[in-house]
Amino acid sequence: MYSYFIGEISEVGLDYIVVETNGVGYYLYVSHPNDYKRNEITKVFVYLHVKEDGMTLYGFSSKEEKELFLKLIEVKGIGPKTAINVLSATSVNNLVQAIETQNTGYLKKLPGIGPKAAQQIILDLKGKLVIDTSTISKDTTDKELLDAREALKSLGFRVSDIDTVLAKLNGLKLNAEEYIKRALKMMNTK
Repeated sequence: MYSYFIGEISEVGLDYIVVETNGVGYYLYVSHPNDYKRNEITKVFVYLHVKEDGMTLYGFSSKEEKELFLKLIEVKGIGPKTAINVLSATSVNNLVQAIETQNTGYLKKLPGIGPKAAQQIILDLKGKLVIDTSTISKDTTDKELLDAREALKSLGFRVSDIDTVLAKLNGLKLNAEEYIKRALKMMNTK
């Protein structure tokens, strides 16, 4: 029903945020509430979970995190609360790597995941998750390039397109604004 909200973060709690958009405050359960800052305007990807006794909104800082959440809740025995708790305890990259390498020990350390659930996650998801192998990563030392990447993500561009273009610009030692301008020109000529 909802894809994302763009609005002001009006409240940050232990496991939730409130996003105000068009005069309405939406209560979203999130994996890493400390990633959000009060009074900041941001884009939050959302999932609406509907059940007999109510509706619950879950929020995600990236499209990749939302997609992983959706894959997790397709696994037998994993509900939205368990999935968001799993994402709270790890990163998207670490979780994908654990699934792809069949690391049941790592998965069993995550909240709500026992031996059976760990095996089921691997059985259902191994080989079905995309690992970002681009040259752009959080380990990149060029902070300006990373800032440009985040800005382009917030504009709604696909991460794969952003990483392809920024990989070509890597090493130019530009400021974030110049990276963004060049990336936009390159993406618009595709």
